Amino acid sequence: MKKLIAQGAEAKLFLEGNAILKNRFKKSYRIKEIDDKLRGFRTRREAKILKKLEAMNFPAPKLIKNDERENLVIEMIDGKLVKDILEKQHHTNLCSEIGKKISVLHNNGIIHGDLTTSNMILKTEIFFIDFGLSFFSNKAEDKAVDLHLLKEGLESKHYRIWQDCFKCAVDAYKKEAKKSAETLKRLEIVEKRGRYRARKGS
Repeated sequence: MKKLIAQGAEAKLFLEGNAILKNRFKKSYRIKEIDDKLRGFRTRREAKILKKLEAMNFPAPKLIKNDERENLVIEMIDGKLVKDILEKQHHTNLCSEIGKKISVLHNNGIIHGDLTTSNMILKTEIFFIDFGLSFFSNKAEDKAVDLHLLKEGLESKHYRIWQDCFKCAVDAYKKEAKKSAETLKRLEIVEKRGRYRARKGS
């Protein structure tokens, strides 16, 4: 028997035994053919990324089944959400680990697309979850946006310690990531662009 445990804008998550069923539900406001094509594309892309992560031995849920249309069955990672424990544990160590793991993704041409502490689980180590917005890219711009999303997430959810957290993550990233100087330079441009938009909108 499956039990609904979470719902986002694109998908519902059901607990099925020791696995998670991720269902990309139909969107009535989209033309059916476009909706079917889009959901199928995103399901196949996420499955492809999960397979690559497993081949890399990266700490992420393993893919169990994929119908290539709208459903993925993935391994359930049993642990604590990093967002719930970051301020209770040695956040500098955890954030260094996060930065190092982002560098592994980027070195393998994977952009997570939603780097928040809600999408990280501490088990024996930190596992990254929810690759629904992930894609393949080696562009400095995409890597920089990934880091910018991490910064925004830390600032929003962990405002007391976010600066220290982000510095630890970036310092670790800098040591491990290929072309990190190029990515971090691009990050400055991304952040300036964001500040410009914020001023323009106010």
